[in-house]
Amino acid sequence: MTSDHEPGRDEWRPWGGRGPAEHGPSAEPTQEALEVPAREEPLWARLGGGAPEATSSAPTQPVPTYAPYPASPPAGPPPEPQPSRRGPGWGALIGVAVAVALVAGLVGGIGGALLADRESGPRATSALPSPGAGATQRPKGSIANIAATATPSVVTLKVEGADGQGTGSGWVYDDKGHIVTNNHVVATAADGGKITVVLANGTQLPGRIVGRDASYDLAVVKVERTDLAPLAIGDSKAVVVGDEVIAVGAPLGLDSTVTSGIVSALDRPVTPGDADDQSFINAIQTDAAINPGNSGGPLLDMEGRVIGVNSAIARAPGSDISGQSGNIGVGFAIPSAQVRTTAEQLIRTGKAVHPVIGVFLDTQYDGEGVRIAETGPNGQPALNPGGPAEKAGLKPGDIVVKFEGKPVSDDGELIVAIRARAVNDEVTLTIRRGGTERDVTMVLQGSQD
Repeated sequence: MTSDHEPGRDEWRPWGGRGPAEHGPSAEPTQEALEVPAREEPLWARLGGGAPEATSSAPTQPVPTYAPYPASPPAGPPPEPQPSRRGPGWGALIGVAVAVALVAGLVGGIGGALLADRESGPRATSALPSPGAGATQRPKGSIANIAATATPSVVTLKVEGADGQGTGSGWVYDDKGHIVTNNHVVATAADGGKITVVLANGTQLPGRIVGRDASYDLAVVKVERTDLAPLAIGDSKAVVVGDEVIAVGAPLGLDSTVTSGIVSALDRPVTPGDADDQSFINAIQTDAAINPGNSGGPLLDMEGRVIGVNSAIARAPGSDISGQSGNIGVGFAIPSAQVRTTAEQLIRTGKAVHPVIGVFLDTQYDGEGVRIAETGPNGQPALNPGGPAEKAGLKPGDIVVKFEGKPVSDDGELIVAIRARAVNDEVTLTIRRGGTERDVTMVLQGSQD
């Protein structure tokens, strides 16, 4: 399946085939084609995936508020209103709002307080950041010890692009100069923009995008240094609710900020972003304070290992989705198992591979489970020929009621569950056809989109 069709408005969500490359100009989806019907479910809004919308200059000092400060737009006359930034050319996978009874948005990697404008040039500092006093003065395993040891490996990203500028967070992934962050942090600099990586001691280094993937909301940036200390990566699959965690980043532009809390939920299906730029996260939920600018920073366990990448925060229902808000005790991180897999793919090829089953879903269906469409858009078959679903014997009109034994309530939830798996994984779906349920097993295929 290809994605150069024009899906019927409010009717189809392609899912499972191959889509256009993310940067291909010819693959730009139209907003109309990607609209979904209004639903009384939570709506996820990006908190800064593009340049900030405000037009005033950044202040020189922070103020005591959790609302992010506006970033300075590029010089010149005010731009004409633009459509939403494009997301991945899904080809066969576009999600909708999912099962969390909250309204949330990406953590404003580009929407933080642009305190970096305080300076006109690099600060005179030592070549490498070093651990703080807490690394030796506090017991191993304490928050102070972990924070002091990990902070030198966490960076602030200053991003400039045609649409404006802002800040976000990231962390050192390996000894080859690779920095992991969120896609929405660096997306505005993807087409000729500028990224400056600011180390914990203030040293500023030019960065370039190695690869990015909007679907997983991850990106890798590289600096020409091989002496930076990488953070150890933990096992997110071993995390349990109630585990203590530490978030490190640059909320509101305040670099080297440390907050702590617990894991408050696991496997939370979260789909923040606009309809044409949506991310699919099987998230770790935490009450550690996360604010705009924390995007891309690490969520650490009590051994100082990365178990997630902070990506989204919740918003109170009914709040203005066009604005930005601060921490309300419900934040979301991309699990480290997904981060490791995607980061390695981005480093090797510049792209990530997504697992799919190869079907079109009927987005108008509002009954129990998720329904496979009767036909695809523009006369395409509802099931990708030769795809996992067709090989497993699925048919148009079948209803998926469970994935790996867990009930699914809407298409976004099913998509998140599949995206959390790996290509070539064997999975079991429970299908209802004609009032009868049965389990079918299939092997996930890979699709770049």
